[in-house]
Amino acid sequence: MNNHMNEDYITSYNGTMDIKKTLVLQSVNQCNKEHQNENKLPAIENAYTTILKELGENPEREGLLKTPLRAAKAMQYFTKGYQENIHDILNNAIFDENHDEIVIVKDIDVFSLCEHHLVPFFGRVHIGYLPNKKVVGLSKLARIVEIFSRRLQVQERLTKQIALAIHESLQPMGVAVVMEASHMCMVMRGVQKMNSRTVTSTMHGIFRDDPKTREEFLSLIKQ
Repeated sequence: MNNHMNEDYITSYNGTMDIKKTLVLQSVNQCNKEHQNENKLPAIENAYTTILKELGENPEREGLLKTPLRAAKAMQYFTKGYQENIHDILNNAIFDENHDEIVIVKDIDVFSLCEHHLVPFFGRVHIGYLPNKKVVGLSKLARIVEIFSRRLQVQERLTKQIALAIHESLQPMGVAVVMEASHMCMVMRGVQKMNSRTVTSTMHGIFRDDPKTREEFLSLIKQ
């Protein structure tokens, strides 16, 4: 199958491309998610109103009148990964391909919320995998990062979740993920170290077992 085909296609039981079915399913799923989010908004909005009051602010003053609602919508967006899953994102974007060299997508921007303080951490993710007769649409690697980063996270777990999702979906010869990020919980509070960066990595398969393959990956992401 051509990698440049629309990745919104799905394959029906008889092997034909059923575009209409895909669009209907996507529309229904999107409507359901939006409806669930709208139902939860009032409770989140009220919670932000309480927070403002307890901080000593007046939620009724002009500048804050709509802040609880805006904050509630923003938090839903920041954590939208809870409403998404790998199956929906990959959406039949895995292709048979006899490619036996490392595939790398580097410098993927990542933004997430630290689950300890609910403040951001952000940086870049580098992903490499060695295919085992199957490849995935390159944009889907960034989407996998997005799914797990748009949840309350710690960087160590986020790095592992990205690698495991790729490993389970593609069953490649190996997967490597390196993430480097700045944490606002270290910059804005606590030790207040402006230039500190945290680097985490996860290696599976040949990237863990073969030093030469691992070094090749690490060298390529530094270029």
